[in-house]
Amino acid sequence: MVAQRGQGGNAVNIRPWNLGARDNLNLYVFVGVLVVVGAVFGALLVNALTLEQQQDLAGELGRYLTSAGQPDKLHAGEAFRDSFLLYAKWLALIWLLGLSVIGLPVVLVLDFLKGVLLGFAVGLIVRHLAWKGVLVALAAVAPQNLLVVPAFVMASVSAARFASFVARERLFRKKGQLMPPFVAHTAVAAMMLALVSCAALFEAYVSPLLLERVSGIAAQAEWSAIFARF
Repeated sequence: MVAQRGQGGNAVNIRPWNLGARDNLNLYVFVGVLVVVGAVFGALLVNALTLEQQQDLAGELGRYLTSAGQPDKLHAGEAFRDSFLLYAKWLALIWLLGLSVIGLPVVLVLDFLKGVLLGFAVGLIVRHLAWKGVLVALAAVAPQNLLVVPAFVMASVSAARFASFVARERLFRKKGQLMPPFVAHTAVAAMMLALVSCAALFEAYVSPLLLERVSGIAAQAEWSAIFARF
């Protein structure tokens, strides 16, 4: 463990950003449980929709699948930009809230919200498309979130470690250098940004191709029959 001499000659740990699972198991479990609980809540939230809301969302889903099944008509560059900016803003907010220390509870709320959005999306697709919805979710939702969710979780753990360092070393003990943890926390955010950029690339350029194959499993008339039930 790397340490540096602080005021009074005491050794001060300057690696609160150590994100190894062994050293941060409690944090990872806590944040992971928040995401899972949010996903379950989001899936259950689908059942709370009114009939009119279900019909509107079913129509939007049908239009999305129709357009996604024609990747030649999609603007991949624009899709990448939109996805990347969304993920970048989310990461930037986690990074900034970690710096503020008092914003750490909001980071946890964001993790829960990410789970809610993910669970709601998967729940809505499966509810309207039955077993075919599983294929659509695997093609359109799962791949990029296998990168995005871990990136947000690691960024949140880094924010928690930085906030803990500031509160413990700077506010209470009045010692320790702030710059090394700040640089490290920022570096973690930058690495997670690179990770979500890969997710945005996959979402923009690969997911439409997967959805094209999935959409070809059923005829358009069958999709309409499914939507007509709601």
